[in-house]
Amino acid sequence: MASAYTPLRYVMDWQGYFDLQEEPADMIITPTRPNGWDDGGTYKRMHFHTWDKTQWQPRNTWITCFNGINSVNRVILQIESGQLPVSEEQSISIISEMRALRALYYSMLIDTHGNVPIISNYGSELPVQNTRGEVYDFIVSELTEVIPLLPENVDQSTYGRMTSWAANHVLAKVYLNAEVYKGTAEWAKCIEVCDRIIDSGLFSLSESYSDIFSAHNENNSEMVFAIPYDQIYARQFSAHMKMLLPDHRKVFGMESQPWGGSSCNPQFIDSYHADDKRLGDTWLIGDQLSAADGSVIMTLTKEMPSIYYCEFTQGYRVGKYEIESGATSSLNNDFPFLRYTDVLMMKAESMLRTGKSEAAAQIVTEVRLRSFETPEAAAVTGTELLGDTTVNYGTLAEDGSISQPGDQSSVQYGRFLDELGWEFAAEGRRRTDLIRFGVYQTKSWYNHTPQGNHTILFPIGLEELNTNSNLQQNPGY
Repeated sequence: MASAYTPLRYVMDWQGYFDLQEEPADMIITPTRPNGWDDGGTYKRMHFHTWDKTQWQPRNTWITCFNGINSVNRVILQIESGQLPVSEEQSISIISEMRALRALYYSMLIDTHGNVPIISNYGSELPVQNTRGEVYDFIVSELTEVIPLLPENVDQSTYGRMTSWAANHVLAKVYLNAEVYKGTAEWAKCIEVCDRIIDSGLFSLSESYSDIFSAHNENNSEMVFAIPYDQIYARQFSAHMKMLLPDHRKVFGMESQPWGGSSCNPQFIDSYHADDKRLGDTWLIGDQLSAADGSVIMTLTKEMPSIYYCEFTQGYRVGKYEIESGATSSLNNDFPFLRYTDVLMMKAESMLRTGKSEAAAQIVTEVRLRSFETPEAAAVTGTELLGDTTVNYGTLAEDGSISQPGDQSSVQYGRFLDELGWEFAAEGRRRTDLIRFGVYQTKSWYNHTPQGNHTILFPIGLEELNTNSNLQQNPGY
């Protein structure tokens, strides 16, 4: 089964799914720097939503997911054809786990490309394209069937594998986005599935926010499904190389020298509450001190004049994933792809959207408590969550002022969207959240202006279109 899981390691690789979820959103920006980072305009196209069918981030995500699906189907064929000597009980267990993993891959594809082929067997025939709605039904059907057959124990033997709880988590996320995927909301179903995970009692909020992202986080209580990485056997977690500056090598005592590209949109930084410790737990801010003698190596500033050019130290950098002394171009940190806080927040959002705002606020307050000094500062009300976003949207002038405000209409449940941003910043999901709240396709930020609803889906890659005559390009491309 291992070969079917291996493609997941590329989820946090800076050239694939992580970029696809963060670069088009309102948080992570990769401007041209003194050492380059124009890269043929690829990051500007992602920021401006002007990509085409040759853009490599969407294509790498497509390839990663279908490599995983292909491996899943091969394993299932080997089991069903008797090529592997396993018992009937083992056969049921393996096939169920593989089907759940296949559904996980499709949960990414339905979000990024939508109208993709459903391939449920291993063969050489050209696959036929399915609609986004058909992909939705397939994911729900597969997960619903296999969840009762998956292991419920949470221990070393199931770590990094699709358990019943991981499959339930994927199902809840699909229900959460059902209105986007198929046009019909499924808030009640999302709550029902979240409650299964909550009622299991097997997971809990981590006492420390930063511990979730530590270098040795495999025993963290929030891990519903982790993607394991290490510096020897699974070296694909390299996002820090894109985020940190070259001189951060001295700050963290690293063996490798980072490249220094991406930083945070000042508009998002300004939305944090002054007492929210997640600001400092997520972003590297201000003076960066030498690991050797404590001297100031450099000072990071919030300002980012333009995506066309920023100095090295302009823009706060992602710092939520612990960098160990001696770190190389890969990290030991396991990536919390599905974590328990998300279960609580999915339930809260579904309750908020179905008229239970105060109950939703109780959950959000519970999540916030670990990141504020006092319960009073952490408390949030249902009325607040129903209100507008605190992000000051509009395109920025070089001095940081709003040059073109763009759409300034109120964002329904916008304050809840802010909560998702503060909690899950730089975790490869912001694009999906912005789409669900209607921000992605309407608001302006930094140097970005909206380009139309067709940008909700990415184009199918040119090579895929050329090699499969059954595929039709997504609308608008």
